[in-house]
Amino acid sequence: MRILVTGGAGFIGSHLIDRLMEQKHEVLCLDNFFTGHKRNIEKWLNNPYFELIRHDITEPIRLEVEQIYHLACPASPVHYQYNPVKTIKTNVMGTLNMLGLAKRVKARILLASTSEVYGDPDVHPQTEDYRGNVNCIGIRSCYDEGKRVAETLAFDYHRQNNVDIRVARIFNTYGPRMLENDGRVVSNFVVQALRGIPLTVYGDGSQTRSFCYVDDLVEGLMRLMNGDHIGPINLGNPGEYTILELAEKIQKIINPEAEIEFKPLPEDDPRQRQPDITRAKTWLEWEPTVPLDQGLQLTIKDFQERLSAS
Repeated sequence: MRILVTGGAGFIGSHLIDRLMEQKHEVLCLDNFFTGHKRNIEKWLNNPYFELIRHDITEPIRLEVEQIYHLACPASPVHYQYNPVKTIKTNVMGTLNMLGLAKRVKARILLASTSEVYGDPDVHPQTEDYRGNVNCIGIRSCYDEGKRVAETLAFDYHRQNNVDIRVARIFNTYGPRMLENDGRVVSNFVVQALRGIPLTVYGDGSQTRSFCYVDDLVEGLMRLMNGDHIGPINLGNPGEYTILELAEKIQKIINPEAEIEFKPLPEDDPRQRQPDITRAKTWLEWEPTVPLDQGLQLTIKDFQERLSAS
């Protein structure tokens, strides 16, 4: 197949491209390199079945493809709050452009949505039917509300124009190629521990997250794309850990002497996050297989190599 991956030079996009290329598809990678990096896709650059297009999806583009994985959008608070207007434009205009492309060439499009559509949930764990406890004017809303609008657009294009859509709600994902400065909790702790500086825990560290290894997530995305169900479908690891537990795990692996320091909790930081993955198990026969300790070892190794090279 001829497949377009927007945000293909990013953390999740590049792992997805690895899998698609290994399956002998023809892959077009579209990225504006705001948070993506050429090193993530370097090994494919001379492959005749791979094409890299430097493009910003807030501008229209004409391509001929059969499937679109629409992943383009900065996904960590540091990056999406750097230019919040650009973030919401990417989610709204970018998604409009991609849905327009899918409509024109009759391609199937998978929208990478997010668990952030649930806001700071008062239902636990979160099922796809839950409509969220959200703040539409807060500092995170450029991303959260942008993704909610992207889902609205996807379903309206589906109902009005018969566009073939798939919607994945992605929960915290980690693994090799995460940006070292992305401000997400796994990369923060790993970089701090490797640099020998105290690990920063916000609040008392009792807030929870679930962490899904990137290879598991990519498998879920591909099953959703090639299955019969539209979604939305939660993709994440239902294993729930407190932030303090995560800090202590990483501290133990890298540097047991590292200190942990506590700082005030940022605005709208969700207290708990845990996906209900019943739909994914039932519809996609998917569930994560990589345990947190194993995934962290692989992630830390990748960070060590990059930090020692820089």
